Amino acid sequence: MTATPGVSTHGYACASCGARLEYAPGTTMLRCPYCGHEQQVAQAGRAVQEHAISELAPLVGKPAATAEYVFTCAKCGAQTTSDALSLQCQFCGAPLVRQQAMPDQVQPEAVLPFAVDKDGVRTALRGWVRSRWFAPGSLKKVSEAEKLKGTYLPHWTFDAGTRTDYTGQRGEHYYTTETYTDSQGRTQTRQVRHTNWYPAAGTVARDFDDLLVIGTDRVSPEHLEKLEPWPLEEAQPYQPDFLAGYQTLRYDVAPEAALDTAKVRMDKVIRSDCEQDIGGDEQRLHTVDTTYFNVMFKLLLLPVWIAVYLHGGRSYQVLVNARTAEVIGQRPYSPLKIAAAVAAALALVALIVVLVVVSRN
Repeated sequence: MTATPGVSTHGYACASCGARLEYAPGTTMLRCPYCGHEQQVAQAGRAVQEHAISELAPLVGKPAATAEYVFTCAKCGAQTTSDALSLQCQFCGAPLVRQQAMPDQVQPEAVLPFAVDKDGVRTALRGWVRSRWFAPGSLKKVSEAEKLKGTYLPHWTFDAGTRTDYTGQRGEHYYTTETYTDSQGRTQTRQVRHTNWYPAAGTVARDFDDLLVIGTDRVSPEHLEKLEPWPLEEAQPYQPDFLAGYQTLRYDVAPEAALDTAKVRMDKVIRSDCEQDIGGDEQRLHTVDTTYFNVMFKLLLLPVWIAVYLHGGRSYQVLVNARTAEVIGQRPYSPLKIAAAVAAALALVALIVVLVVVSRN
């Protein structure tokens, strides 16, 4: 992987004490964690826009944003090589945020800023830990502040109009009475269901808006999808200031691959529409021919707190939606606690048996 030198980064130095400014969750301010000095986040001066899918064609680097860049810290002068859009200096902790555009890659169009701060995420994690039955004591460590990392994760959104022609069959149930002999030799009757099938064809249309597809393979898609829904209507036009103090991953899922994933999800909805249009008691689809038009996309950054902890030599990851405080994650089980619970249950059963026996004597 080749490193590209000369990445422009903002200093984000505090005008009051010279320390660093970071984006303050839930505000429109940059705040110094040491002296509390605040500075307004710069205005983007535009609205969030969707982009036509045809805009992908001229982008040479569109398949994946994998090139590394050399960030030079404006505070201490140290250099850090990374493929992230933003991170913190490994020597002084100052925010490193890439400033200039990347002409060969898709640019972030929007960002959903952090709304839950570290205190809020610790509270959410403590509640999540308390609700985990049979969890080992080490799980409590997941809420330690130093193990939490605020990260913006790339997502693609897609809009599309669709028109679908289908053919299939409509099944309509009817019942007949059947006479039979049961196992005792008695004559019985029962209702038997049958289905008449009739040919069906038609056209359905549906518009899709902001269909979300994860743009990175570095975090479990299964866990990320469980953090939904996101308040996408609250997304702001992309502005580097929102990234100050947080790590921001670049996309490694190509937009074309993401669109293919989006179409698979659209197809499930479209097929359901076709079945509803057919009606009847059962439906069979033979052909589904969908035309897509006005396909639009954007690259969106969503905020997640990531906590990683070790137990039994294995690493576990917990994710927190930094807008809603929803917690999703992996957890180990404590064999000792499970054994103790089983023993307690057996003891309770034994006690009940003894009491029953005594009461009968």
